[in-house]
Amino acid sequence: MKNFKIKIAIPLILFALTVTSQAKAQDTTLVHIAQYSVLTLQQCIEIGFKNNPDVKQAGFLAESAKINYNQAKANMLPDLNAGISHTSYNGRSINPYTNSYINEQNTAGSYQLTSGITLWNGSSIQNYMKQYRLNYEAGRMDEQNAKDKLTINIILAYLSALSAREQLNIAQTQLAATQKKVDLLTIRNNDGAISPSDLSDMKGQLANDRITVVSTKNSLDNALQSLTQLMNIPYSAEMQLELISEGIIIQPYEQSVDQVYQNASQRLALVKSADLKVESASKNIKALRGQMMPRLSLFGGLYTNYSSAASIQQLTGTTDVPTSNYVTVNNVRTTVYGQQSSFASQSISYNSQIRNNVNSAIGIGLQIPLSNNMQYRNKLKLAKVGELQVKEQAQTTRIQLRQAIVQDFVNLNADYATYKLLLSQLEDFGQSFHAADIRYANGAISTVDYVIAKNNFDRVQLNVVVAKYNYMLRTKLLDFYQNKALW
Repeated sequence: MKNFKIKIAIPLILFALTVTSQAKAQDTTLVHIAQYSVLTLQQCIEIGFKNNPDVKQAGFLAESAKINYNQAKANMLPDLNAGISHTSYNGRSINPYTNSYINEQNTAGSYQLTSGITLWNGSSIQNYMKQYRLNYEAGRMDEQNAKDKLTINIILAYLSALSAREQLNIAQTQLAATQKKVDLLTIRNNDGAISPSDLSDMKGQLANDRITVVSTKNSLDNALQSLTQLMNIPYSAEMQLELISEGIIIQPYEQSVDQVYQNASQRLALVKSADLKVESASKNIKALRGQMMPRLSLFGGLYTNYSSAASIQQLTGTTDVPTSNYVTVNNVRTTVYGQQSSFASQSISYNSQIRNNVNSAIGIGLQIPLSNNMQYRNKLKLAKVGELQVKEQAQTTRIQLRQAIVQDFVNLNADYATYKLLLSQLEDFGQSFHAADIRYANGAISTVDYVIAKNNFDRVQLNVVVAKYNYMLRTKLLDFYQNKALW
């Protein structure tokens, strides 16, 4: 029974440990976020760099490109290979020691150390190395470009959240003011001092203000949700963001479109990556042309072998034995005796064979490609097409960058002009609402007239906030293009 309980308990414990470890892994980011009472724009971007999957994927691709580059450099070095083989023979075979036929069971081994290097191949290896170096640099730029895109998106989400929160504060203040009016009118209506329609109109305005609060709260939640998705952290409606509107002077942008474009085209990773890919395509063409040229290589090796059939004949003695020859002496044939040596077969030791059978070889070879099924020629044609593609992409990247900058300037100028007009409108509607509030308190105007004045003032307050943050967004984007400080 104890064993049964142990068998049940162990899997449960392992399962609990697994779940706990997974929970801790999921809570890592939460702990990381919890250390910030108020998140700044810089902190949001830094957390995004660490957590965003697109940035991580770009980093993996850059690391792969680095490995390919290291391999391309290693291809210029000589190769070095060792080989060992052992074989068991049965029946008729070749004695590797004497190179003669034998008919017995034996074992043989061979050992070799070989090396080779390409001396010349139309500089193909060198151009491949340069190509992979450029690919690695382009990969690093792609990683930085992923960070740049994330930075822009986080700025957009961050400012959207700040704008929504400020609009929510205004909407809540407006709601509180309307609620006080409703409370006051309710008391006066109970006393019969006002028409019931006045109270109904104000309650309708209270409902409108509540809808505005709900709408702006939803906008804030969406902005925070977008921000947390970009940072790849769990959503939290209680996330607090540092305000960055203080000290912002709303004025026409200092630099021109051409100045911003020149600075952006020189520093943005997007443009650098496109240019590096064009250079890489050019090196690829040169490398393929080298593959179509003769290849000159140097090679050499060190060899030795062993055979269990290898032996030497050891002289053990000599004896006189009669031969088939004879001599005639006095007409009598006398047999001629000769000496015959006796030998004993003695196996050669393993170490002796390894030492005595050492031999070396060195050579030079020339390989001339003649046809190869037109593979290299077609690869070269494809490489030329690829070069045209990346050149077109590089040109398109610059055109789109300039278009984006022009569009930002157009929007910035519109936002600036709108903001100035809204400030003037805010002042006018503010005075109108102040006068309407006094007249309404004295019963000089109806509730409908008061609500109209209030709605005009409330609406322009929210519009001012939207225009201000739109201007800040455009400014941040143009500053980012020029590598100016964002915080």
